[in-house]
Amino acid sequence: MERYIFNECVYLGTNSRECLPSELSKRKFKRLFIVTDETIIKTGVLQKVTSLFDGKFPYTIYSDIKPNPTVKNVLDGVRELKKTRADVIIAVGGGSVIDTAKAIAIIHENKKHKDVVSLAGAVDTPNKCFPLIALPTTSGTAAEVTINYVITDESTKRKLVCVDPHDIPIMSVVDAELMRTMPKSLTASTGMDALTHAIESLITKGSTQFSDMFALESIRTIAKYLPLAYKNGDDMLAREKMAYAQYIVGMGFSNVGLGIVHSMAHALGGRFDIAHGTANAMLLPTVMEYNAESPAKPKYRLIAECFGVNTSKLSDEQCVKRAVSEVKKLSKKLAIPTALSDFNIKQKDLTALSNDAYVDICTGGNPRETSVEEIKNLYKAIL
Repeated sequence: MERYIFNECVYLGTNSRECLPSELSKRKFKRLFIVTDETIIKTGVLQKVTSLFDGKFPYTIYSDIKPNPTVKNVLDGVRELKKTRADVIIAVGGGSVIDTAKAIAIIHENKKHKDVVSLAGAVDTPNKCFPLIALPTTSGTAAEVTINYVITDESTKRKLVCVDPHDIPIMSVVDAELMRTMPKSLTASTGMDALTHAIESLITKGSTQFSDMFALESIRTIAKYLPLAYKNGDDMLAREKMAYAQYIVGMGFSNVGLGIVHSMAHALGGRFDIAHGTANAMLLPTVMEYNAESPAKPKYRLIAECFGVNTSKLSDEQCVKRAVSEVKKLSKKLAIPTALSDFNIKQKDLTALSNDAYVDICTGGNPRETSVEEIKNLYKAIL
């Protein structure tokens, strides 16, 4: 038996945020608690949303959120929400903002988890989260459609990967206009995050025919449109295609899992505050080579084909090489960093990173059985 959990409603397309006033009224929401970050405010992106509410819906803004959000960010947000009479949370931002909003929403309705730490792993909380509507401003995390969120425990420098069917937003509004101001570096890292989701969900142990449909469509779309969005942020067709690609693969990986690219990236983010998409992009080609020695090998042919490679005369081994090569070429086009040493990570740091990655919840979905030592060797390969 297979189970799939999605938003009950999603709006896709440029300017789709204009649906919000009617949707809020239809759902009888009256007061809004807006979760965002300072960058979204300073770039004017938030105003594109709040202008729809002015004179119609009173709102309070909470924006104290780090790029790798912390337990403190969540608890502060819970306290701020309780001070208001809001009946819905509106999250406007990237994965960090939406993840924080999810955690706030869960804890508000499940007070026994107010430490946040007890939410790590697969936790079926008894109560559905406080009503949450998500508007992503990046095209990568798909946090608006997943049952996952990630919070950093600063006391241990570890990321808490939380999986809970009750945290999914009731509605998502995927409006490419809100992604238009992303700088080139963020376009690159979030786009590669989406590609990592697609490739890992395609080859994970839990993949299904249904989830593969989302993964393959996402890879095809990213391969074609990510370079265009990176080259020209005002190319709204490319922005829309990337917004679509990252959303649909979220529908897949949220339900079937990922692998050790994410495990290793979570460890890097927790200990060194490296942006999640950048960490994924750095690790992806090396881990793809490693995971080719698994039952997932035949799927590398499909990956290569999504990048436009004619595989009709290629062996499985050749398809693996071409798939990895295409990912490397894309990373190079996007100026993705290639070495951990660029972030002042040293050999002595690899043991702690490897231990953290091995116990990460995503490790269980990896198509190849692994160990702490093998993960350490993968880190070494890009040191």
